[in-house]
Amino acid sequence: MSDILLSAKNLSVRFGGVLAVNNVSFDVKRGEVFTLIGPNGAGKTTVFNLISRIYTPTTGTIDYQGKVLTEQPPHRIASLGIARTFQNIELFEHATVLHNLLIGRHTHSSTGVWSEMFFTGKVRRAEVAHREKVEQVIELLDLQHHRDSMVAGLPYGVRKVVEVARALCTEPKLLLLDEPSSGLNVEETDDMAFWIQDIRDELGITVLMVEHDMSLVSKVSDRVLAMNQGEVLATGTPREVQNHPGVIEAYLGSVDDVSALRREVA
Repeated sequence: MSDILLSAKNLSVRFGGVLAVNNVSFDVKRGEVFTLIGPNGAGKTTVFNLISRIYTPTTGTIDYQGKVLTEQPPHRIASLGIARTFQNIELFEHATVLHNLLIGRHTHSSTGVWSEMFFTGKVRRAEVAHREKVEQVIELLDLQHHRDSMVAGLPYGVRKVVEVARALCTEPKLLLLDEPSSGLNVEETDDMAFWIQDIRDELGITVLMVEHDMSLVSKVSDRVLAMNQGEVLATGTPREVQNHPGVIEAYLGSVDDVSALRREVA
């Protein structure tokens, strides 16, 4: 079995006259946390949308476990073992946490309409199995106290965790986290870092993440890819990428400006 779970080759996507992603290539290894960073508008979420088939690339391919994702319809992505969260929380607010997580089990449903109408033994056994899986995720992410709460009444930070939990309930091999720390305070971000590490280490799930919080990136990432204006700037460990001149310039201005600022502070 190859160590590479997902491989993007020469991805480009154009919206009218705007080249949002330009010739982007990268590999994601099994069992790692691979993070995309870059300023707003760098093309990070567009790459996520290409992988989850919301967008179709203008050129390039994405290989996932020997399958060409660009040939797959969007509704097949979850059943292939890819789940994702969104920058803006996409939950059913007028349903409980438990019901939201059970929706994540939809891809594993194998019972028919008639058997469900009559609630046959097969359906009952499937319901028990789904509930057991959901309870495992609830325990992993410390959501026990919110199990029967309506999502609309939960704090923002808890809802972010619920969205991660729903994605985990699909039993993915690859989890796409789109800015998981967005809107969280420092304590909640530390908790998110802990859970991302558990998702990788305890569940064996590969994580591909878009993130702006560099402290979170440094804590959990095995490798980082930096983007700017739709192109790759650098790939490497968090330290290597953060010290790359092109990355410094994209975030803070020219390297000379940053050196001058450091001298002033000193």
